[in-house]
Amino acid sequence: MDKLHVKLQVNGKPVEALVEPRLLLIHFLREELGLTGPHIGCETSHCGACTVDIGGRSVKSCTVFTAQANGAEITTIEGIEGADGGLHALQEMFREHHGLQCGFCTPGMITRAWRLLEENPDPSEAEIRQGMAGNLCRCTGYQNIVKAIRAAADARQAQQEAAE
Repeated sequence: MDKLHVKLQVNGKPVEALVEPRLLLIHFLREELGLTGPHIGCETSHCGACTVDIGGRSVKSCTVFTAQANGAEITTIEGIEGADGGLHALQEMFREHHGLQCGFCTPGMITRAWRLLEENPDPSEAEIRQGMAGNLCRCTGYQNIVKAIRAAADARQAQQEAAE
């Protein structure tokens, strides 16, 4: 089978590769680029552990062929960081508010929450729950995940107000 040439922007860095036409993006990220933050959970798009941001949309990377992402900007959990290069407010709030237990779903949760807060910087609890509905956690009751996302939204607003 002929390989396809793809050009991507992954976490702000240009990437070029030859890939099999049926290579799933999750496998390309993990096996070819060594980005092991996105996890392989169900491979059926149900759990969201593999969530990445592609061109401003949350996407489950187990459902996308790498060739389909040709030309796209992709952000994984490894590309989400604070302005100072440290933890992003979401990462800090997940830690502070106990929004994780085993941590398996956390990269997908944070990546999805990152996009959610880009789309809606001040979401209500109901909007957070709706926005995160495609990401499953097997350990928590989601309450602390919602608290962490809400706290990150508050921290972001406070930071913006302080900058003004």
